[in-house]
Amino acid sequence: MSQEVTKERKKIMTQRTTVIDLASFQSGLTVDNYKAIGAEYAIVKISESTNYTNPYIRSLIDLSAAGGIKGYAFYHFGRFHNDAQAVAEANYFINAAKARANVKPGTLMILDAEIQGMPTSSVITFLDTLRAAGYRTGFYTYKYLLPNFDLEAIHPHMDMFWLAAYLLANGRAADKNPDFNYFPSTNYVDLWQYTDNLLGYNVDGSITITDNAIKLFNPSTAPAPQPKVDQSKPVVNPQTTWTDTLGDTWHNESGTFTSNTWLHLRWGARVTSAPIGVLPPGSVIKYDAYSRHGDFVWLRQPRGNGQYGYIACRDARTGEPYGTFK
Repeated sequence: MSQEVTKERKKIMTQRTTVIDLASFQSGLTVDNYKAIGAEYAIVKISESTNYTNPYIRSLIDLSAAGGIKGYAFYHFGRFHNDAQAVAEANYFINAAKARANVKPGTLMILDAEIQGMPTSSVITFLDTLRAAGYRTGFYTYKYLLPNFDLEAIHPHMDMFWLAAYLLANGRAADKNPDFNYFPSTNYVDLWQYTDNLLGYNVDGSITITDNAIKLFNPSTAPAPQPKVDQSKPVVNPQTTWTDTLGDTWHNESGTFTSNTWLHLRWGARVTSAPIGVLPPGSVIKYDAYSRHGDFVWLRQPRGNGQYGYIACRDARTGEPYGTFK
């Protein structure tokens, strides 16, 4: 038996630990929700491309820490297609992590690689930029995308491999005990993301595969929750969150949504609201806020003169998006 195989087998663990990942769409989770989920570790989205930083980093950390999360890592959704862009995005990730979460060197920083046309060489460049700044590195992708990458080439440049392969159809709730008969048989997997709807909370759920996965979560990067947090209610920041006259809660978030199907653009965030028009697949909507109510997640589009358009971007019940976000 080779030394390398022996090392790989020694890493395998028998005790499994639940890990969740958190982005702006989980900003409505309460401390009680986190307690009910019962995860021990979380991976928080920091940034995307070079023009988006998650506005809810602080509250996601504070509430999840109050709800039992004891260790954190952080991730960046990559949109680069060459080495120069990879360096720019890695530096954007590092700077945003420092500014918004006081992330220290030695922390696990992960590349989320799920777009087409991302070269292996650029993945390596991104990870090496993180390492040069003193961070531990992780690589995340979906199993069906693995043929797009040279995993053997990437492996020496990453400290953790996080692989997504869902047992159930997107949006179907899963419990905390995945069926390992369906484990994605791929080399080097430390963390398996097996659902996008853990326990019905519309949060991605992963399970640790190796001791390495646990060791890389650094509890020191999880600032203690604010002492005055009411643990029965979500934190509401009046500067970024408000309730409109219909009773719907909105959150500031600037971004671009590109549809992948026909959608109505409406004068209000209701399916009964008057339509402005019907947009074809590939339509690009710049938005400044979102709200999850009814059966959908809605985006608000500024249209000038104080007017707004509204479009449903996601099924709130299943989590299925109707396009991509940037």
